[in-house]
Amino acid sequence: MGQQEPEDLLELSPDTRTILEEEGLRPLWEVEDDFGTVIDDLEADIWKWDDIQRAIDAVEDDVPIAELPPGFQRRVAVPINTAIGNAISNTIYVGVQTVSPGETAPSHRHSANALRFTIDGAEEMKTVVAGEEFPMHDNDLVTTPQWEWHDHVNDSDQTCTWLDILDLPLFLDSLNRSQAFENHELERQPVVKSQGYWDSQYGRARPVETTDDDSIPGPFSGIRDPTPPYRFQWTDVEETLHQRAANDDPDRHDGYNLAYVNPESGTPPLFPTMSFRAQLLSEGATDSHFHNATEIYFVIDGEGATHVDDDVLEWNERDLFVVPPDAVHHHDPDGEATLLCLSDRPVFEAFNFYAEAEPSS
Repeated sequence: MGQQEPEDLLELSPDTRTILEEEGLRPLWEVEDDFGTVIDDLEADIWKWDDIQRAIDAVEDDVPIAELPPGFQRRVAVPINTAIGNAISNTIYVGVQTVSPGETAPSHRHSANALRFTIDGAEEMKTVVAGEEFPMHDNDLVTTPQWEWHDHVNDSDQTCTWLDILDLPLFLDSLNRSQAFENHELERQPVVKSQGYWDSQYGRARPVETTDDDSIPGPFSGIRDPTPPYRFQWTDVEETLHQRAANDDPDRHDGYNLAYVNPESGTPPLFPTMSFRAQLLSEGATDSHFHNATEIYFVIDGEGATHVDDDVLEWNERDLFVVPPDAVHHHDPDGEATLLCLSDRPVFEAFNFYAEAEPSS
């Protein structure tokens, strides 16, 4: 005889059922299966760069930034996971943004944590954050703190492209909250900091005195400071990554890893809701494991495949792919490859929910 379900053992009388319905109540054994089903399960998926390039070129030809409506003056193509229908994952938003020569994506600010990871950059392409111009070279990562003004100015002679990465789905969908948002009164915010200012404040030598900073008003008064503006130059990250590969042992699951740290604390994660790491795969296939966090990968260089449960995601330079929670996965590079990994792991760790393991043999 099969095991009886709770609803078979606990059939309610019509009178009790009526009382519960009148008072807006349901018994636990009838609702437990509904928990966790508001947002569909994420699926493994991949977006090939050739397809992305074709799409963003078409959008660029059709839509000048100046013609976009206020509040949406960003020309972005958004990878959509077919399982959820509005973003690449349930917790992290990734978009591919372009700014044409001579264009400006106007200044605004919002409550979401955000950053830019440059794909095609130039010295004259700058994202302006908190009063400083940050040049955007290939594979540079530039943070955008919560509620800081930011605009993107392309004074180069080429279209520039980058990844926008925000924690919007976590806030808007999972927490069902609207974010604070404001457009600047000017298209370009005033540049009031010399180039390199924010970098200078978070090196090994730090300012001796700290003062109350009222530059984060409104929604962020009285809580911990957002991740500060900072540019992680890829030339520095790449050198450190290869030094690690030349001197240390790789992680069995992820190769040689470097975490992008919060510049103020010097420790990961970069944001309270998202972590980022550069990883070098150069020792052949990694070992399989699984965890309850989502991971999204951008292929900086190289080619290979990532095995996710029964799926094989074959990737090349600049492809994007997602590994869902609880999926057994391993990487199998063809030679040497470098990946950017972004994850919602900090959310799980904050509540002591994070778990990972290797599959049983």
